[in-house]
Formats: sequence, structure tokens, C-alpha cells
Amino acid sequence: MTESDHEDNPVLNGSLTLYSVAMRTIPEAIRMAKIPRVELSADAWAEQEGATAKCEFGDARLARRFRQVLKQITAAGEPSIPSACQDAAQSKAAYRFFSNPRVDEWAILSGHMHCTRDRVQSMPGALLVLHDTTEISYGSNEGDIGLLSRVGRKTICGLLMHSSLAVTPEGLPLLLGIAAVKFWTRNKFKGTNALKRKINPTRVPIEQKESIRWLQNVQQSTALLGCPDQCIHIGDRECDIYELFCAAQELGTHFLVRTCADRLCGDGTHTVAEEMRTVRSRGIHKIEFRDKNGRVCQARLALTFRRLRLLPSRAKRSRYPELTVAVIHAREKDKPKGRDPIDWKLVTDMPVRTRTEAIEKLRWYALRWKIEVFHYILKSGCRIEQSKLRTAQRRVNLIALCCIVSWRIFWLTMIHRSAPRAPPEVAFTVDERLVLTKLSQQWRKPLSQQSRLAEYLICLARLGGYLARAHDPPPGNLVIWRGMRRLSDLLLGAQIAKNCG
Repeated sequence: MTESDHEDNPVLNGSLTLYSVAMRTIPEAIRMAKIPRVELSADAWAEQEGATAKCEFGDARLARRFRQVLKQITAAGEPSIPSACQDAAQSKAAYRFFSNPRVDEWAILSGHMHCTRDRVQSMPGALLVLHDTTEISYGSNEGDIGLLSRVGRKTICGLLMHSSLAVTPEGLPLLLGIAAVKFWTRNKFKGTNALKRKINPTRVPIEQKESIRWLQNVQQSTALLGCPDQCIHIGDRECDIYELFCAAQELGTHFLVRTCADRLCGDGTHTVAEEMRTVRSRGIHKIEFRDKNGRVCQARLALTFRRLRLLPSRAKRSRYPELTVAVIHAREKDKPKGRDPIDWKLVTDMPVRTRTEAIEKLRWYALRWKIEVFHYILKSGCRIEQSKLRTAQRRVNLIALCCIVSWRIFWLTMIHRSAPRAPPEVAFTVDERLVLTKLSQQWRKPLSQQSRLAEYLICLARLGGYLARAHDPPPGNLVIWRGMRRLSDLLLGAQIAKNCG
């Protein structure tokens, strides 16, 4: 991987994912008109994201400490409290904050979620809510963190986090904020195959499964955003849960899920796969994607889609109704060399009547990869797995705070690609623009008063190691993250020099 940190390579567990090229067709004026302002200054941004946290903490002092810790960790660029605070008293205060029983992930994220709702209200049209789960491992013998999984003879301890990210269907300015989050641990490890020999998982109520997290996040994010008819909840094959489809229908919202279960449909005498085999192709769609080695490839997908009646399993028919859904099947027409063919089966409650509408749903699902990048920033950028806090609740509080920082890094990275000609005031303060302008004098193309947002972000990325060569891809999240850390130090030095006369 080069210094551009091209981490948004759409590859998941060795499988292929469509590479979204939606932004190429969106007029610049439209993208610029939709950009919400996000302060880059740690102080201003922390005040913005934590403005409504006081009522959630129930104590103004806790709210002030939260904003102070958020500023310190943002400036330091890592979750190490001593490194972020650089003072014994400040470090002790931060430790006490994360240990306080009145502090939890909901209180920490409340201010950011209110900002998410405000940003959503300014975005007309459809709204995508991406859902996914990630594992946060800490190694063995890490206090009361709980058992997560077993690799060989070694037990891995850690947490699981299920998050929901609100984005726009155009792709960018993509990131509107975190809409829901859930943390949990596993107290006892059980092998999946051993469990299936004892019980039939399909007959276990959803309330007794970890899968309930998908329904809870759909409910929480829909309630937060306040526009159920605009929301489209997107998940991978793990999200293929019939109970979730019914819950979305009850909430008046929509879903778009990659399906893996071959359920009964129609009159109950045949399955969805058998039904789709009888549907004629609706044309060929050409796409670009990256394989597991990062190479840009092209493929021709044969599209089929049909609206049909979906039936619940026999064990669930007494509790859940039949549903009318649209099934989209995108399958690679020619057998590729050196990789598995693309074969996507999507199910949605939205109408899919034309080839254009089917391609639109494929493009929306391709944006699901963004939440994988968000988790990547959380682990590789914020390095939350290196935290030394000893209890699960303290680490959950720290991870929740780092989620806000990760979203900010991701937003800055993606805004460069979506609206490069936007004014720099969207993300940079006056002092930051002044420091970057002075610093750019040593480079071939220095900044000027006419420079746009892209030039300033390139300058910021160069502080993080981006080479800015002619054919380099856009700067990635890690170089933006490192550049922000260096810019924070430069701003501090400039302020000290100004106070010294």
C-alpha cells in the first residue's frame, strides 16, 4: 500500500464488491450546495459535536470534561490518555470520566447524533443507513472484556460493535454521521457447528439471538433521523433476517439487503431461486471494481429482477406476515480468470420496475463498503485496539468517543473527492488556512487566496506523507489523519509564537 492509503478498496473478505462511480455524474454545483460545515479546529468541532451532551450526562461538569477529552484525543491522534493529556491532573480527570457510572456510550454519542439529525434534515431525497458489525480484539488476559473468539489454542478477548452510518445516495458529501451503535461481549465461546447439532437456529426467537442487534439499530436510527419514509437500511448477507424485513415494514421505512437464504415464495411450492431462474435477462450492466489485489477490473453483469410474494419459514408463519418484495440478481456474464465471478442477489421492499431502478439499487448497495472503511479508520487510525483501559465499560466509552473522531477523519477524506472546488471555509478555520498557506510556500504550487478546498486538503495530506504526484490516487484516511496531527502541533507553535510577540 502506498502513502495514499487507498483503503477504500472495495474488497471484503476476499470477495468482490462493486466500485461506485456515482460521483462522476453529479454536477459540482449540486454537491457543493449540500455540503454541511464541519469545523476542522479541534476546539470548535468539539463544541459543535458536544453542544447538546449536557442533558444526557445530567451534569454540566461531565459535559465540559467530555468536550475537553474529545479535544485532547483529537489533537493527539491516539487513544492513549497520558499522551493526549500530557499532564497528571488532566490524565486523572480523563480516567475518572471514563470510569464514571453516569457516563456511557449513549451520553457520549448524543451530541454527535443530534448533529447527524440536523445534517439529515438539510438533505432532501433518499437517505441510506449502512449497518455492519466489527470485532475489536485485545488479546488474552485483558480483564473483564469477555470472550470473543478462539484462534487455534489462543482465546481472543474483546468487544463487538454494531454501528449504523447515515450517508447520501449520491455518494458524497457522503457522511452525515452515526445514527446508531450497540456494544456487547460474549461471556462464553460456543462453536457454531456444535450449536447447530443441539438446536435448530431457525426456531430460536430473534429476541434470544445476537441478530436482534440488526433490528434494534434499525429502530434506533429510524427514530433518531425522524424520516422513516426517506431511510433505506442497507446490510450484507448477515442482515438477511425475515424479522428485520417485517420490522422495517412496521416502522414505515425501507430495506436493501444482500440475501443468502433461499426462502419460499409465491404459492409456497417453489423457492426464490427457482422463481428467478425463470426470469429473462433485462440487459447487461458494465461496472468497474477492484479485485483482492487492488487491480481495477471491468465486468459485464446480466440483470434480472422480479417482484414476488415472500413467505416466512414454517416456524415463523404464526408470528410474521407474508411480504411483497423485489429481488434483483446481478450475475457476471463471462467467467473471469483468476477470481470468483460476481454474483449478487439483493432483496428490497422498494419498487424495481425498470433496468435503471435495478442499477440504482446496485449502486446504493455498493456504498455499503463505506462503513467498512469507517471501522478501518477506527482501528488503524484511532488504534482503539491498543487501549490499556482495564474494564469493558471504560473501553466502550473510549471507543464511542473515538467513533466521533473517526467520522470526522472520514468526512474530510471523502469531501476532497466529492466537491474539490468547494470553498476552504467548509472545513478550515482562518488560522488553519494561514498556517497551510505559509507552509505551502516551499512547494511547487503554493496556496493562494483563489485556492479551493482540494488544494488545502492536499496540503494537509502532504503533512501526513502524501506525495501528491500527478498520477497518485486521492489522499486516504491515514495520511489525512497524520496531517491533522501535525497541523495541530503547528497551530500550537504559531499560537505560542504569537503570544511571545
